Amino acid sequence: MIMELLTIVAGIVLITLFGIIAGLFLMGVDRICAARMQMRQGPPLTQPFTDIRKLLCKDSVVPANAIPSLFNAAPIVAFASAVTVLFYLPLGSILPVGTPLPMIGEYGDLILIMYLLTIPALAMVAGGFASGSPYASVGAQREMVTMIAYEFPLAIAIVAIAWRLAVEGLVMPFSVNTLAANPIWTVVGPVGIIGCILLLIVLAWVTPAELSRIPCDTPEAETELCGGLLVEYSGRNLALFSLSMAAKLVAMAGLAVLLFFPWNLSPVIGVSGLIAAGVDLIFFLLKVIVVMFFSVSLVRVVMARFRINTVVSLYWGWLTTIGLIGMFLIILDGSILSAGCFL
Repeated sequence: MIMELLTIVAGIVLITLFGIIAGLFLMGVDRICAARMQMRQGPPLTQPFTDIRKLLCKDSVVPANAIPSLFNAAPIVAFASAVTVLFYLPLGSILPVGTPLPMIGEYGDLILIMYLLTIPALAMVAGGFASGSPYASVGAQREMVTMIAYEFPLAIAIVAIAWRLAVEGLVMPFSVNTLAANPIWTVVGPVGIIGCILLLIVLAWVTPAELSRIPCDTPEAETELCGGLLVEYSGRNLALFSLSMAAKLVAMAGLAVLLFFPWNLSPVIGVSGLIAAGVDLIFFLLKVIVVMFFSVSLVRVVMARFRINTVVSLYWGWLTTIGLIGMFLIILDGSILSAGCFL
């Protein structure tokens, strides 16, 4: 019992450290990629680590008209929930069930991951309203509108893939283990492949909105709202919000890898044990970097910030339509398969 408890604690600590280090590393890679595409030198790869270290050394200033308890609790909730998502995602060949890490993956699925991904944004909204700043209040309202806009396309993509796995006869189609062991591309036919490509496009566009990155950073909008949600945050509180965004970056990219690119490298090169886990973890990070480049870095370089009404029109209009078309194609693919089996 004691050894099991120690294993759980060690797993939680390791995953938390991995989320922090990998998230800050990805933020550094993102800034370097954006700088190179804009013909700039850009900051060093370690700049996000330096920024967090400086913020952790400073005191957090609480505005006089803020609600101190809620203002200080929001960053903690955001960071804890962002890291918790990583406990349910497979990191390479380190799967939730039957392996030490993550320790609680067998008790969750994609629906729970979707709920956990909304908590950091809700915490930022609560912190923005609690700060008492009019800029933060406007940013909090924009964040709520943005959340309402992008959650529906995200749900469409996840439900469509899980439905297709269920049609295939797989048990627990929402389980991360099922998704990791059965890549969607090996299940669908030609019609379903087109649908999956459309859903991949939808997920790629949901990612910058989940992370409040350009062109969907209207809740912060430095040139309009002076930072919006985070305008009154400083010191350790701002560091926790930054760390939560770093961990959420890993979580969103990891979710895309789980849904569309769950393959591992160790079976190809024929290694096993700890070496296989290390190889697959590195391969997982490479896939995460590729996903981040196309869904975050490239998008924020080639596009400007959207207005809040444009964000709603994009996600409730275009992306929802694309997602529904992709879902229809996947349903059609499943129907064709069922009809073929019946014949």
